[in-house]
Amino acid sequence: MDEKYNALKIESKWQRFWQETGLNKTVSKSSKPKFYCLEMFPYPSGKIHMGHIRNYVIGDVITRYKRMRGYNVLHPMGWDAFGLPAENAAINSGTHPSKWTFENIEYMKAQINKIGCSYDWDREVTTCSPEYYKWNQWFFIQMLKRGLAYKKNSFVNWCSHCATVLANEQVIDTRCWRCDTVVEQKELEQWFFKITAYAEELLAACDTLNGWPQHVVAMQRNWIGKSRGVEMDFPIDGSDLKIKIFTTRPDTLFGATFVCVAPIHPIADIIMDDKNALNDVKSFYGNEEEKRGVFTGKYAINPINNEKIPIYAANFVLMDYGTGAIMSVPAHDQRDYDFAKKYGLPVREVIVREKNAAPSTELTEAYEDEGYLINSGQFSGLHNKTAIEQIGQHIESTSMGRVVTNYKLRDWGISRQRYWGTPIPVVYCKNCGVVPVKDEDLPVILPDNVTLKGMGGSPLSGVSGFINATCPTCGSAARRETDTMDTFVDSSWYFVRYCSEKDAAPLDKNNIDLFMPVDQYIGGVEHAVLHLLYSRFFSRVLRDIGIVSFDEPFKNLLTQGMVCKETLKCNEHGWLFPDETQNGNCIHCKNAVIRGRTEKMSKSKKNLVTPDEITGRYGADTARVFSLFAAPPEKDIEWSAQGVEGAYRFLNRLWNLLYSYADKIKTININPEKLSGKLVRKTHQTIKKVTGSIERDYHFNTAIASLMELLNEISAFKPADMADYASLKFAFKSLTLLLSPFAPHLCEELWALIGDGRSIFLAQWPAYDEIAAKEEEIELVVQINGKVRAKMMIPADSDDNAVKEAALSHEKIQDSVTGKKIKQLHVIRGRLVNIVLENV
Repeated sequence: MDEKYNALKIESKWQRFWQETGLNKTVSKSSKPKFYCLEMFPYPSGKIHMGHIRNYVIGDVITRYKRMRGYNVLHPMGWDAFGLPAENAAINSGTHPSKWTFENIEYMKAQINKIGCSYDWDREVTTCSPEYYKWNQWFFIQMLKRGLAYKKNSFVNWCSHCATVLANEQVIDTRCWRCDTVVEQKELEQWFFKITAYAEELLAACDTLNGWPQHVVAMQRNWIGKSRGVEMDFPIDGSDLKIKIFTTRPDTLFGATFVCVAPIHPIADIIMDDKNALNDVKSFYGNEEEKRGVFTGKYAINPINNEKIPIYAANFVLMDYGTGAIMSVPAHDQRDYDFAKKYGLPVREVIVREKNAAPSTELTEAYEDEGYLINSGQFSGLHNKTAIEQIGQHIESTSMGRVVTNYKLRDWGISRQRYWGTPIPVVYCKNCGVVPVKDEDLPVILPDNVTLKGMGGSPLSGVSGFINATCPTCGSAARRETDTMDTFVDSSWYFVRYCSEKDAAPLDKNNIDLFMPVDQYIGGVEHAVLHLLYSRFFSRVLRDIGIVSFDEPFKNLLTQGMVCKETLKCNEHGWLFPDETQNGNCIHCKNAVIRGRTEKMSKSKKNLVTPDEITGRYGADTARVFSLFAAPPEKDIEWSAQGVEGAYRFLNRLWNLLYSYADKIKTININPEKLSGKLVRKTHQTIKKVTGSIERDYHFNTAIASLMELLNEISAFKPADMADYASLKFAFKSLTLLLSPFAPHLCEELWALIGDGRSIFLAQWPAYDEIAAKEEEIELVVQINGKVRAKMMIPADSDDNAVKEAALSHEKIQDSVTGKKIKQLHVIRGRLVNIVLENV
């Protein structure tokens, strides 16, 4: 053991040791109970940041702790490697997406290894490899056979200048990211997964997600969005046509003053003569920010009161929700109110807050609360909740419509007109139509010889060697699908692939049954809806295919907070890195620097701290301890240079203290059962606290605080004989074991000196003795009228009467209360007595 703590030296030493000994590998056959710990895998964008570090270190602490508790832990890592940034890099710099991606993976993997995460790299997954995306294609074909994959028309972002489809991320302030042309909505035929077939099951199962944060569960429920309402036909005046509408508010039927249909609704094309005006509304379809509409020239008859009301085509009405048509009640729906005011349509109030109240002279906004019906025929006077039921029954009994259940959840559009993704495995044959590729011909390989210019539609459509295919059914010439899959497909089942080693069958059911579901999933709350919902959907599809035996893929979910840092800005040069400032001024123009809010670290705002900066100066263990000590894992942490220094000092103190006693204690044999004294008691208490903090809620910050307290106790301890040195060694060994998940390199080095000759991660987690942890005496604080007047030591097992007697008999307390009346006396057992006196 060196005299000085050299973090970089010992960290590289033990990282080599763990790799060479295979300490992090998971075995598929083990008598130990399993534990599957998984962090959401990263996109290989170039470099990891401190947010990544926090995510991975949280998972690594759990993993190392569980291994020491005797579990066979699966802790894998991989790469969400398809996606738009790689394609954009190719367009901007000419670097092939594959080269860009794999170079980034190599760099990021080295960064991750530097922080000492114990991943089983033998199970590494890279989603852009054919060995992986072959199974995306196989799942697609299985869904196609079951009617869960289908094709239909849908709208996409379209840049007319580049003549290409844009991802949402490529639309900046309604314009193309590349040429600044205003983006239009264009209708294209695209592939969908029928997630709505599982809507009710996905919703009902939310009740079983007991290990998830409840706000995340609520987001899942809201996204699925179950609603009950009525469907009814509104006849079109002067024709035999009808428009079927859906509403969750039948209590407002008498207040409908117009009907809106989605601009892509088939009825819109039939009844509207001005196609240019209709196409203009279509180009803004789904745009929630700007509501646009056009009068179709036709009127509908409201069947509840036979009133004739105008029909509009409106961009905010969605074809995928309900029937694609709504009755509009501007008095009681703010969206309808805004639309009515914009187009000069009437507003009729049919619900008032108080029973028998008169309608407002003029509404300035929609009234959306509960109330009583007015102007509603035989239903006037009813509370609107009652009216919903009675009008629903009336509609069904008179055959005007029916009560139905709808969901906000829409089918998952997976077509992407881009290159860097999984090719969709179908061909188009003039004889056989759409034909899936045969299983034995998978994977359909993504070609390398593609020119990416960001213009002219799907890049694959220009690769003749890819697009020209043979029909698997009749052998005729066929055209291959050029759309690729949404990258959410890649991340919807990757956790299943990890269950088998690289060279094993990817969908080995025994391996999957052994490790799934994931016991602890860790990631950002930004994935609280889509990724988690798609993974839950995919798991059910795989279950129904017979691949897996579970419903829910993730038993417990931890959504960690962000890493935030102060921003710096110059009015002339924008966001600044810290080294672009000097004495509060911008180094480029000498203008004063504006210190902005503390925000999530980001490249764009230049408030990043890279892991390399921290590990290169202080070592990985300091970075780990700081990121875990700064706040509970679910809370944001604010970057603090002082906090990093504090973590570094703590580790140095431990090193220096153990070094000073090393020669005395390393050869001492200890029997914890024969040890006693204050330091031994503190050690048992610390084991109990740290174990509880990890087991209860992963509050690593309180666990590390307890370890710092124990180190203070060790520092104050002055051994006088061999029994004392044995107690000291027991405290050091326990502290090293307890700290090892947080600072693995340092603890492995210390354990080599005072441990049992094996790696510390083969050692057992220390156990505490409840009796030994019990305090013999406690310090009792006595307050009078809220001010501390005395402190004393009393037996820890004193009852309330004994505590009161001890407090009142203290000399200082007697001086204060003599001759005065005690109004109240409160005992907080084990801590405090508060005496309240009258007339003080």
